[in-house]
Amino acid sequence: MNRFVIADPSDCIGCNTCLAACSEVHEAFGLQSHPRLTLMRNDDVTAPLVCHHCDDAPCATVCPVNAIKQVDRTIQLNESLCIGCKLCAIACPFGAITPCGSKAVNAPSYYEHFSFKEAFNRDPRVSPDNSQLNETLAWQPGVKAVAVKCDLCYFRKEGPACIQSCPTKTLFLIDNKGIENVSYKKRETELEAAQHLHLR
Repeated sequence: MNRFVIADPSDCIGCNTCLAACSEVHEAFGLQSHPRLTLMRNDDVTAPLVCHHCDDAPCATVCPVNAIKQVDRTIQLNESLCIGCKLCAIACPFGAITPCGSKAVNAPSYYEHFSFKEAFNRDPRVSPDNSQLNETLAWQPGVKAVAVKCDLCYFRKEGPACIQSCPTKTLFLIDNKGIENVSYKKRETELEAAQHLHLR
């Protein structure tokens, strides 16, 4: 089983500390600074959404340049090989892959006056209010889109920065041992509940 990070929504306070830590350590290592996790919010709960490092990863299956591979019980994306086709982001069932990129240092000045939304405003097939635009398929002139996803901070001996930085300890690294511990605790809880019910 692949390792992955999971969040307990009951403890998450939506502080964005995990996103900031993720961005900071990846930028310092020379990778894209975009956070590898997303904070999902509704009226009652907030929780980080992170790559599940699927055993049969659809993102790796669709990658035309083999930039996504299984390494040490994780699914790793090589940013230097990525061609920005965005197929992995479309294939991911959890929405855990995000295309992002940095503007070229010496981009022509006219790039600053032309945008993705402006291009679609000129297209009669798209509604004037841009309601049909899909951010996953967005592009910007002069910017190479590179897919980013959770890599479990493979370059840090301390492990994922999001887990280490979380003030409420909402995030956990799950592996075979972690699954066994959770299953054992669940069985214990169910047994105690059954015994309590029987004593009544």
